[in-house]
Amino acid sequence: MADAPATFSESWYRIANQRICLRPEVKVQRQNYRGERWFVLQNPFSNQFFRLRPAAYEFVARLRPDRTVQEVWQECLNRFPDDAPGQEAVIQLLSQLYLANLLQYELAADAAQLFKRFEKRRQRELRARLLNVMFMRIPLLDPDSFLVRTMPLVGPLFSWFGAVLWFGVVGAALKVVADNFPTLVAESQNVLALGNLLPLYLCLVVVKTLHEFGHAFLCRKFGGEVHTMGVLFMIFTPTPYMDATSSWAFRNRWKRVLVGLAGMLVEIFLAAVATFVWSKTGPGTVHGVAYNIMFIASVSAVIFNLNPLLRFDGYYVLSDLLGIPNLNQRAGQQLRYLAERYLFGLKKAEGPTPSRREAVWLVVYAILSGIYRIVVFSGVLLFVADRLLIIGIIMAAVCAVAWVMVPLGRFVHYLAASPALDRQRLRAVGMTTVLVAAVLLLFQVIPFPSHFRAPGVLQAREWSEVVNETAGRIDAIVAPPGSRVSPGQPLARLSNPELELEFKDARARRDEVDARLLQAMHQETADVKPLTKRLEASNARLARLEADQRALTIRARHEGIWVSPQAREFVGRWLVRGSRLGLVVNPAAFDFRAVVAQEDVDSLFARHIHGAEVRLFGQVDKLLRVQNLSVIPAEQRALPSPALGWAGGGEIPTAPDDAEGRTAAEPFFEVKAEAPSLEGLAMLHGRTGKIRFVLDNEPLLQRGLRRLLQLLQRRYQL
Repeated sequence: MADAPATFSESWYRIANQRICLRPEVKVQRQNYRGERWFVLQNPFSNQFFRLRPAAYEFVARLRPDRTVQEVWQECLNRFPDDAPGQEAVIQLLSQLYLANLLQYELAADAAQLFKRFEKRRQRELRARLLNVMFMRIPLLDPDSFLVRTMPLVGPLFSWFGAVLWFGVVGAALKVVADNFPTLVAESQNVLALGNLLPLYLCLVVVKTLHEFGHAFLCRKFGGEVHTMGVLFMIFTPTPYMDATSSWAFRNRWKRVLVGLAGMLVEIFLAAVATFVWSKTGPGTVHGVAYNIMFIASVSAVIFNLNPLLRFDGYYVLSDLLGIPNLNQRAGQQLRYLAERYLFGLKKAEGPTPSRREAVWLVVYAILSGIYRIVVFSGVLLFVADRLLIIGIIMAAVCAVAWVMVPLGRFVHYLAASPALDRQRLRAVGMTTVLVAAVLLLFQVIPFPSHFRAPGVLQAREWSEVVNETAGRIDAIVAPPGSRVSPGQPLARLSNPELELEFKDARARRDEVDARLLQAMHQETADVKPLTKRLEASNARLARLEADQRALTIRARHEGIWVSPQAREFVGRWLVRGSRLGLVVNPAAFDFRAVVAQEDVDSLFARHIHGAEVRLFGQVDKLLRVQNLSVIPAEQRALPSPALGWAGGGEIPTAPDDAEGRTAAEPFFEVKAEAPSLEGLAMLHGRTGKIRFVLDNEPLLQRGLRRLLQLLQRRYQL
């Protein structure tokens, strides 16, 4: 039942004696949303649609030229006292129908008023296009007759036969993608190369044209009409579009859902066909075009078309699946209702839905879609600015005007001149001022805990890598892995029969040279000098072989824990020289060596660090409190461990010309922190993790502005 304050309106006298009705050409369709009946009014001349609830339609359907609005409203109030719309709701409803050119007046001046309303509607549409700069639409032609002529050829594809064909082709293509996934990922690095931009755009136009024809053909197959085809400037990129909004009048919800999905189904089918072409061709034009089609069909479908948080195909599909028409508009109306009802104290404010569950859906959608738009369009602006800085700046300025300045101006005008706020204007202005002050206080004045994180690696101050200095077969692991060892203690024993034979041969040759040298000293003195050199060489060889024999026993270089998780697997295996067997880690002292990026240098040097703590990957439940931080005051490029770079699975970009992955692509600062000596920490030597530096408390706005300036300076040198 309508609230008492909404039953009567101070402006009712303006329309009470008017005699109006729906235009005779207006078509009416019934639809069901979430078990509730709705009525859709369609203007066939403008292809516009207007949805009404049953109570509102009961009022509109009774309007006739021989009855006044007061008489019709009084009749509805008598017949449906619980559901009849109040006077305020009637005024709003009639004004919306009036602006949509759905009402007819029995007045001579109605034709002139019709043209005035038409001009106002065109001005509103033009203004909306200018404000929606990222997705501006320009209609060009009427494709309906073409769709009718070609339907006998294309229609069979939108049938059960087409569905079976689609699933078969797409399923086989997914198998090809799974088999060649690493190659697909590698080729994506070149998709935005300068030489591929023009082919990529041409493929985009072709794919999006077929996408739109998918919507149009299926809409026409179900009985809808498509009278508008034009150009959509999607993020300033011209692409084709078709207006298939006549599907909104379909009574069957699943037909509306299929029309919304038709474009994405066509794109996925094209991507599947392109996958087969890509897999069967080598590098060249055809191969590149096939990959471009695959890339466009997948990226655009996920980020834009399929995502319901933007007003593309996924949005209309979600709206039909939830049974909530005009989802985006009503979500905004729900937020406005909450603000007017509970902040501004407007008792007459009415929400877009009486259902509490639907109201929750609207609020959640409004918040998520707003956040998603900010994230997506910020990423798009940065992407464009990375390649064309001037265009990126222009786009950012236009978006700031359209999405910040214009809504702000409208809100100020609403506070200053809205008739709905006549009795609550002071409270509305006061609450707005309080909210603005609270936001400024929250973000600019109140200090919040501040910190930043940096990747790093845990390393013992004394550690060595255990390798075999000579080739051989491991006969035994002498020291049990995990035990404490002392300097010179045997860790493993190797055997090398070839080394034994070579040693015996070397000793025999040394004895031979020694005997010949003694003989030459008594008989042939001229041979003494060359034989002496040969003896020196034989002794050197014998010494080297003796060292190799001693190296068959692998010993610890210093005190520590013998770490070799796979030691038992080495027994009986032949190892070439330099094979890695494990580590000897001295657990007496550990350091966490962190890599601090350039954007965090200000926090590192200019602000006070109160403390730091470390969490290792794979051990996030264990917190290591480090101390005695020391900053190496010089830029570096050599990473403390390859595990921190991209090549080792880390997050630090590495130089492309460094095959080992030890050189960072950008300079960084290294911070050393003493880690506590804990039991079992030796097993974590070389484990990467994150260090969290605790700084002075700081307001969020200052922190955000600093990050933004650092981003602009790093990416654009501004």
